[in-house]
Amino acid sequence: MDQPNIEEIVKQVLNEMAGGSAAASKGSSAVGGAIPATAHVAFLTSLKHFDIKEYPIPPLGDGDILVKVEGCGVCGTDAHEYSRDPFGLIPVALGHEGTGTIVAMGKDVKKDSAGKDLHVGDKVVTCMIFHDDPEITVYDLNRQNVGDSDVYGLLPDDDVHLNGWFSDYLFVRKGSTIFNVSDMDLDSRILIEPAAVLIHAVERAKSTGILRFASRVCVQGCGPIGLLCIAVLRTMGVNNIVAVDGNPDRLNFARRLGADETVNFADHPGGIEELAGAVKAAFGGHLADFGFQCTGNPKAHSNIYKFIRNGGGLCELGFFVNGGEAVINPHFDMCSKEITLVGSWVYTLRDYVNTFEFLKRAKAIGLPVTELITHKYPLEQINEALEMNLSQKGLKIAVMANGN
Repeated sequence: MDQPNIEEIVKQVLNEMAGGSAAASKGSSAVGGAIPATAHVAFLTSLKHFDIKEYPIPPLGDGDILVKVEGCGVCGTDAHEYSRDPFGLIPVALGHEGTGTIVAMGKDVKKDSAGKDLHVGDKVVTCMIFHDDPEITVYDLNRQNVGDSDVYGLLPDDDVHLNGWFSDYLFVRKGSTIFNVSDMDLDSRILIEPAAVLIHAVERAKSTGILRFASRVCVQGCGPIGLLCIAVLRTMGVNNIVAVDGNPDRLNFARRLGADETVNFADHPGGIEELAGAVKAAFGGHLADFGFQCTGNPKAHSNIYKFIRNGGGLCELGFFVNGGEAVINPHFDMCSKEITLVGSWVYTLRDYVNTFEFLKRAKAIGLPVTELITHKYPLEQINEALEMNLSQKGLKIAVMANGN
């Protein structure tokens, strides 16, 4: 027997001893013969550098799921971790805006976190991983946001390694939340996670009692988060929206997603009073009833109070990480104006379910939400994808699995 045949036999025997793949795990269902023994994972091994690593696919437990990745959006959080490692996770498998197809699952997996049936072949997204209460479902969780839980793509590395969506397979462990979204197209599924941030923010804004159909609403910052904010507001029936940004292309896209007027702060070098006057003029001589602050710039937070009327409201959602301190005058900016301020940070499980309906409705009324995805890169070019995100030359950047 020649040497190449011996090597192939040894590989096969070792694969079978290790369980072969998730499909070979006891009590699991799987796509026959479609699962390799190993998966490729983009690992952030140092600042501004991913390496593509190959790891064995572990055998599935009774409550585990193996997902073949189709694509994953690049989040600002990924860019922060890539450039600064603020969470101290390196080395880490990133990617939390992902989606893919179930190729194998343990015998105890029957339904998703909203009670919908799950089968091999279904398209899915993940949300949170609960350790303290793995029995919690979408129907129980209305107020606790994701901040108290773990998320795939922001997990410390372990012996599984397949922990982020920047990979060709994701190993979903028992106790995770997962949703069947087979009725949505791929680009819409990639946008679920960031859109959920805005569904949550708008729900927080509604809790003030100020945001209504007839409200004049200012959205400051027209990156992907601000643009999605505009789309959510328009889909819900808010018809008087002014977008503020310094990028003409983003402001033009803001109009396509539902902004009635736009203000380019670069056209108003005279300071905050001049800029506030431009916002007021865009509203026909009125200040905003409500504002959404969607940038991570402390100066932007200081400015937005000047755009809001007495008795108005503000939702601050731009600071997922520490972006520094903002300077305001509590008397003029908050107290004398009686501004109602709410903070918003990521989302809850129920927000995820609402997000599915938002994306379907936005598509139905003709909002070009999926055109937010302006650049797609294969997994092997993930470093280029992150650099494109940092350059702000596009909107939403996505890393795609082979064939997508």
